[in-house]
Amino acid sequence: MAPHERPALRHGAHLAMTPAERDAFLAGQRTCRLATVDGAGQPHVTPLWFAWDGAALWLCSLARSRRLADLVANRRVAVVVDAGEEYAELRGVELRGSATLVGGVPWSGEVTPELAEPDRLFTEKYPEQSHVRRRGRHAWVRVDAEHLSSWDFRKGRR
Repeated sequence: MAPHERPALRHGAHLAMTPAERDAFLAGQRTCRLATVDGAGQPHVTPLWFAWDGAALWLCSLARSRRLADLVANRRVAVVVDAGEEYAELRGVELRGSATLVGGVPWSGEVTPELAEPDRLFTEKYPEQSHVRRRGRHAWVRVDAEHLSSWDFRKGRR
């Protein structure tokens, strides 16, 4: 278990995803929900597209957005990625950690070595939007998970 992964609760251990299952799930999902808190302690939750590189979750946010202002005021975040319609189909991943702005704000569109992998992942996952990030209105955010938890209720039927 990676140091930032929380051990599964005893009663739900059989529902937790393995690291390989988690990585495949995060690679296949398109939308996360990012929770931020502003300087006054007011919460804000917003859906965003994301990429998972196996160690961190990457976001490309509008530079002039409430979520980015929140991240400047308070780097602590929570992110949920989930799927499923019926109760027995529910699965997801929760990450809690800190967000770091990477590259300029707004991002110039130059792919530096530290942004090469997230830019590649975003381009593969969202090919229809690759040109939008390069218009000088976005900023890259890396979310480093200090705690990870997952669930897959489909495992309860096995």
